[in-house]
Amino acid sequence: MRPAEPADLRRGGTSAAPVLYPWVHRGQKGAGGGPSRDAGAHVTRSTHDFPSPGRHLQESKDARERRFVESQKDPKSSPVVLWLNGGPGCSSLDGLLTEHGPFLIQPDGVTLEYNPYSWNLIANVLYLESPAGVGFSYSDDKSYATNDTEVAQSNFEALKDFFCLFPEYKGNELFLTGESYAGIYIPTLAVLVMQDPSMNLQGLAVGNGLSSYEQNDNSLVYFAYYHGLLGNRLWSSLQTHCCSQNKCNFHDNKEPECVANLQEVSHIVASSGLNIYNLYAPCAGGAQPRKVGPARHPVCQPQPYLGAQAPISPHCTCRHEKDTVVVQDLGNIFTRLPLKRVWHQTLLRSGEKVHLDPPCTNTTAASNYLNDPHVRKALHIPEQLPRWDLCNFLVNIQYRRLYQSMCSQYLKLLSAQKYRILLYNGDVDMACNFMGDEWFVDSLNQKMEVQRRPWLVDYGESGEQIAGFVKEFSHIAFLTIKGAGHMVPTDKPQAALTMFSRFLNRQPY
Repeated sequence: MRPAEPADLRRGGTSAAPVLYPWVHRGQKGAGGGPSRDAGAHVTRSTHDFPSPGRHLQESKDARERRFVESQKDPKSSPVVLWLNGGPGCSSLDGLLTEHGPFLIQPDGVTLEYNPYSWNLIANVLYLESPAGVGFSYSDDKSYATNDTEVAQSNFEALKDFFCLFPEYKGNELFLTGESYAGIYIPTLAVLVMQDPSMNLQGLAVGNGLSSYEQNDNSLVYFAYYHGLLGNRLWSSLQTHCCSQNKCNFHDNKEPECVANLQEVSHIVASSGLNIYNLYAPCAGGAQPRKVGPARHPVCQPQPYLGAQAPISPHCTCRHEKDTVVVQDLGNIFTRLPLKRVWHQTLLRSGEKVHLDPPCTNTTAASNYLNDPHVRKALHIPEQLPRWDLCNFLVNIQYRRLYQSMCSQYLKLLSAQKYRILLYNGDVDMACNFMGDEWFVDSLNQKMEVQRRPWLVDYGESGEQIAGFVKEFSHIAFLTIKGAGHMVPTDKPQAALTMFSRFLNRQPY
């Protein structure tokens, strides 16, 4: 049985009338050498009556994969929302297929099921794979080394191209959204967009975003201890060796015993079998440590370090599959630890084929679907492009992180006094924990308008329930989603849609 294509998607896998994503496709250049618009003959109307057929885009040097899903409400008046997944180096098609797209991939890798909490119920959503090299995006020169500034500029140009090709959306309200490393992507992009009067920028929202490396690391240790993950021996040693005068430095502390303690914390949080993206969810594939690779792959071997009680595994779980070393470290927490740097250097020198697979996630269904020849053909994916993977190791390992904090970007946006900004966090995520982002928002020192309070979602027969907590400052809010992990719309879809709707409509949370 082949996977359903955009021309024959069936709700819940039944024999109902066909439904489809109304895609924007990357296409061929027009007769004049520029981008072309193409209605896409393969598209049929759906029972959900999404308003427009697939269209095509082409960029000159970098072919950036973009999928555009028009609003089920009213495309002409609905806002345009850009969505970026993070990494760096991970595909935004994951957001489309597993988080808040109109159809979600099912475990069989074949069935797409209608999502009653899709964000395109109320918005036109543009999913952009960024940077080049991620997913189906590629660069003609096959150079995938990039940095925060280049990616912001490239994403800005991709947005301008979109509105150039589809000027009917130019007047619509524009919101920039994303999660994880989009905590860097989105504010750096927003600073560029705010300077372009041709785009109707109204606000930005970042979910479980990496806003500050220092605050993320420092808060993670507290999060781990107060969630029962660190024993009293380790906690006491952390207090002794990493803290002084009532202040702790868990980010770039050079004291040897502190570094050894932080190696243990890193191992517990990221490679012991706990799900770093949702503390209370199971780890896909199981929590048992996987067999390390052969001795010729030292990158997969436990490493002794200074005062650590026992050899510490690499920050990520590392395994060997056929001729490939599979690693799971995206490089966003405890980046200053010496063992981390040694591990990266060993990995780069190994000369091995390496695949990046985020920990405790199962990407088989999305991968099987997007790599099916029928689907690739229907999506107009060039035959020469490699298979789709959730994350690209080369993009990630070569990526230059130029910013340690997004403070200056947010202050610049806030100084305009006209954008609606939301930072939201699932409160059981450890990759970008809620405490660090709350500290970050507090550090911006904006005028408090609404004290921290519960926010509610109406669950019908169950009545209104507390969905999390929110506090609002002038033009910026911080909000938690109770019981959600890193991918909030996956874990709490109704709460996520409710939050998204209130954000777009400038309603109280």
